[in-house]
Amino acid sequence: MTNEDTDILPPEAQLALAWSGPKVRGPLSIALQLDRRLARIVARTTEPMLGQMRLAWWREMLGKPLAERPRGDLVLDGIGQHWAGREAALIAMVDGWEVLVTAERLGLDEARAFGAGRGAFFAALPGAPAGIDGERLAGAGARWALGDASIMVSDPEERTAILFAGRTVPAPMGAWPGRWRGLALLEALALRALRRGGRPLMEGRGAALTALRGAIFLV
Repeated sequence: MTNEDTDILPPEAQLALAWSGPKVRGPLSIALQLDRRLARIVARTTEPMLGQMRLAWWREMLGKPLAERPRGDLVLDGIGQHWAGREAALIAMVDGWEVLVTAERLGLDEARAFGAGRGAFFAALPGAPAGIDGERLAGAGARWALGDASIMVSDPEERTAILFAGRTVPAPMGAWPGRWRGLALLEALALRALRRGGRPLMEGRGAALTALRGAIFLV
């Protein structure tokens, strides 16, 4: 695995970080950076076995003790700094992305597995707010994962599966405490994308207003 510079995160991710509290911002940034790395692996995969091998590298590194991991990769080093002891959620992210590599056809079960795995890190961010349980956090992560991914597939049936999975995530919704405004913003944008039939999260004039409402009103 060669070292890569950190990616420039998409606008919605940058907004989410700007609206997040200091304790959340570092871990959230690294998780989103890892997500971009994994998305790039999947997008470039033309042979499933090769894609699985590249994803397996990340799974192996995340499963190693910190002292045994190679140094010099900005994302892997950031994981060691911000995610030590909570790597299981990032391994779940790898597993979620692997669904898109291995599934012969992306049906509803596969879409739900992808959403739950990719968004699992929401519930593992440090300092979980009082009054919000893991189910609420995991549901928000799955909604974000599926809403954001709804533009990644061109097959109409597969897109329908992603949209339905995102709209029917079996988890409650509700308000967020202040330092978690970034997650509220991502969830609000994802819900908008799902309602619009699968569009980029920041597309259109209404995106900025949706992001602002999500961050301010925390719903």
